[in-house]
Amino acid sequence: KNNIIRSAERMPEENYAFKPSPDVRSFGQLIGHVADAQYLFCSAVLGTPNPAPGVEKSKTSKADLVQALKDGFAYCDKAYDGMTDTQAAATVKFFGAEQAKVTVLSFNTAHNNEHYGNIVTYLRMKGLVPPSSERR
Repeated sequence: KNNIIRSAERMPEENYAFKPSPDVRSFGQLIGHVADAQYLFCSAVLGTPNPAPGVEKSKTSKADLVQALKDGFAYCDKAYDGMTDTQAAATVKFFGAEQAKVTVLSFNTAHNNEHYGNIVTYLRMKGLVPPSSERR
């Protein structure tokens, strides 16, 4: 989560429209997609309506997208932080099937990692060092 947020903050605003290829999301759309996913996955786990659908399609500025990303992760923190062993095994309807809550959260983590890989590529193409590759 922190590497994704730090990457979104690191990319200059003028590169938010950058697409490595015409058939993929822009950097900004990718950040919006990750924000949307936080709400999609975690609203299912929390059993509440998605409070902020459509970030990818409605936000375009760096400031708005970074804030939406931070808000999405904060929303998801409630699902992760409140999880107990009993709740983890409870099922919810997700992508048309009954899924254990822990499965939905695991899928969310995998989805974040997948898209962090995309984000790293976009940053490197713009000559930026991804947070996970910084010298410590």
